[in-house]
Amino acid sequence: MVEGADPIIEAFRQEVREWVQANFPPDLKGLGNPITLEERPAPTEEQTEWRKVVGEKGWGTPTWPAAYGGADLSSGQARIIQQEFARARAYNPIGGMGVMMFGPTLLEYGTEQQKLEHLRPICRGEVQWCQGYSEPGAGSDLASLQTRCEDNGDHYLINGQKIWTSGAQWADWCFCLVRTDTTKKHEGISFVLFTMHQPGVEVRPIKLIAGSSPFCETFLTNVRAEKKDLVGPLNAGWTIGKRLLQHERSSISSMGNALGGSAALPDLAKAYVGVDAQGQLADSDLRTRIVSNEMDGRAFQQTAMRAMAEAKGKTDPSAATSIMKNAGTRWIQDRSELTLEIMGHQGLGWAGEDFTSVELDAVRGWLGGKASTIYGGSQEVQNNIISKRILGLPDLTAAN
Repeated sequence: MVEGADPIIEAFRQEVREWVQANFPPDLKGLGNPITLEERPAPTEEQTEWRKVVGEKGWGTPTWPAAYGGADLSSGQARIIQQEFARARAYNPIGGMGVMMFGPTLLEYGTEQQKLEHLRPICRGEVQWCQGYSEPGAGSDLASLQTRCEDNGDHYLINGQKIWTSGAQWADWCFCLVRTDTTKKHEGISFVLFTMHQPGVEVRPIKLIAGSSPFCETFLTNVRAEKKDLVGPLNAGWTIGKRLLQHERSSISSMGNALGGSAALPDLAKAYVGVDAQGQLADSDLRTRIVSNEMDGRAFQQTAMRAMAEAKGKTDPSAATSIMKNAGTRWIQDRSELTLEIMGHQGLGWAGEDFTSVELDAVRGWLGGKASTIYGGSQEVQNNIISKRILGLPDLTAAN
């Protein structure tokens, strides 16, 4: 044990380490969660078994209440689980939009019945969710959405179109913003849930420049939503929808923490660019820019951890997630640019035996990462939020 370390914390760390050693299939070492892949192959038996044992333990969502499938652990214990998984080169098999966005939002705004019905399957990785927000005429101005939800007696009927619906082709359920009052803008929006496995739901994947289809068009024709699946009061969905976006931006910004298991830029540069007689990178300018990016990454990760600690116990939405979203996505994009520069002509591959899988993934990741400063609210939208809600600057549009 490290001198001065908390014996209780160290005992928990040892428990996690031993559990991972006993349960994590060695063949999955170094692999990622299949549900994070833009093209999802069927899971293997080992992947399925790993998901089940982590889900039953509650360690995929460790800070969630045990009553709903979590483990009732502290944020410090959750970090230890994350660290020990990374140490064993194991991935967290529980994830997706249910974990990152919908689950935390339902914990705040859902009824007890809704929590009991929907959270445990999320914690066990048994159900995948997608987000019905953006529409062809309602992107940055999301409150202009026109997808209608009408009372049909014992249930609601939904008609309209959503776009950029990430993972809709694999989703079981959708959390959706709909218009329930056409006489008001923000106050006429509700937050509803519906199953994707029903007539009237049509999903069309959109092929992107990176060559895959994580985003979709989703057409809704007389889609049924049960009355019990209205989250919060009728016409009060805008507040819930904004809170969920807070969780989304926080998740997007925290993607940097997931890079911890990938190749470090200094090691990558030594392999591709080479070193001088002193063992330093031969390109001094590249060395300087790599160090700068590494410093930015460390500073961002430390700030993210501090923000999480400060936000503990608070339920009011915080505009700080806009800062973290902009900073995190920009850092990741810069890192991708440096990665391709380091690889040189090997960082230009699209397919073929002349390129390794790491090189091909780097190219596609660089292309796909261009969208990260757009989805979840573009950088310009986040800058407006920061200027008005954090810096207190006047709304020039309103002033004019």
